[in-house]
Amino acid sequence: MTQELTQTPTGFFGEFGGSYVPPVVQEALDQLAEAYDRYKDDPEFLAEYHHYLKDYSGRETPLYYAESLTQHLGGAKIYLKREDLNHLGAHKLNNVIGQILLAKRMGKKKVIAETGAGQHGVATAAAAAKFGMSCDIYMGALDVERQRLNVFRMEMLGATVHAVQEGERTLKEAVDAAFGAWIQGIEDTFYVLGSAVGPHPYPSMVKDFQKVISQEARRQILEKEGRLPDMVIACVGGGSNAIGAFAEFLPDSQVALVGVEAAGHGLQTDRHAATLTLGTVGVVDGMKTYALFNEDGSVMPVYSISPGLDYPGVGPEHAYLKDAGRAKYVPATDAEAVQALLLLTRLEGIIPAIESSHALAEVIKRAPQMSPDQIIIVNVSGRGDKDVAAIADYLQAHPELKL
Repeated sequence: MTQELTQTPTGFFGEFGGSYVPPVVQEALDQLAEAYDRYKDDPEFLAEYHHYLKDYSGRETPLYYAESLTQHLGGAKIYLKREDLNHLGAHKLNNVIGQILLAKRMGKKKVIAETGAGQHGVATAAAAAKFGMSCDIYMGALDVERQRLNVFRMEMLGATVHAVQEGERTLKEAVDAAFGAWIQGIEDTFYVLGSAVGPHPYPSMVKDFQKVISQEARRQILEKEGRLPDMVIACVGGGSNAIGAFAEFLPDSQVALVGVEAAGHGLQTDRHAATLTLGTVGVVDGMKTYALFNEDGSVMPVYSISPGLDYPGVGPEHAYLKDAGRAKYVPATDAEAVQALLLLTRLEGIIPAIESSHALAEVIKRAPQMSPDQIIIVNVSGRGDKDVAAIADYLQAHPELKL
């Protein structure tokens, strides 16, 4: 953005986060923060939110012992947090329901959203249909090509999908376009931001709506095993499913937290999105965080087979957790993610999203190195129906990866 930027003193995780936006956006963010502070602990708001999580979205999702995968790998017991069984096939609706209920209380008539893999767009379109709001979705043109099924689902639900042609035509450009559209209609429009990124209060708000994942998982593992897990693993693009999976375990220092980001074709190439592995600290999309920058300070093009992970920044709380040493962030390549997807599919009859498969790739590395009395929870953040065509194309181009 070329306009004058302002920074608020709130919304920081250590040095990360804040709000670096033009004044017109800051005014809208201040209104949003005020509304969220008013309703986030309001019993009536929370009762309505949890009602729709249960009766509309179908929560709680199971914590499933992956016995065949555990036996195949040896070592730690592996539990899958089945966010793929949430309504519409991913964790995204947890956050969308909360934000749209907030939008209605603020008197907004229209919602807009950005999307990469399309799951956040589908969730926003569905909730907008449910609550009678108009809906515009911004999606990189490349992701539109890669995720035609989700595009059609959004259109069926009544949303208008805008294919963004600028730049790399992926998630970063979709975020930029959505912010631009929000500025144009800021009086009556609510921006439903899909990940734990952007200016305050979005990272905190998205975390609060996604922490239901770890609230359930923590209680479920105590019921099943009588103790906490040794490790929680989740994929990280912007970071919403991971911060949701980590949130309730943050105070439990004995629980290792591992985020897995996209190494694409490999860290030695320029075709990756390994933000926390190779990035530096700067300002992107209204927040201070780790991101991938060129030498001139511009944002570097990124790549992943996963449309939901090819983002050049990361949520500021993840940046903080990395520097504080509370969480560890590691990369997984396209090939490793595809192999993990195929393994879970064949052993458990569960087709995970290619995003989630990055987390499973780390499970494959770690579980055999752990003892049979140790426990891993991996967040299966979405189902893989949307990825079947892309995986078929990938396998055709890489015949060494057999079905």
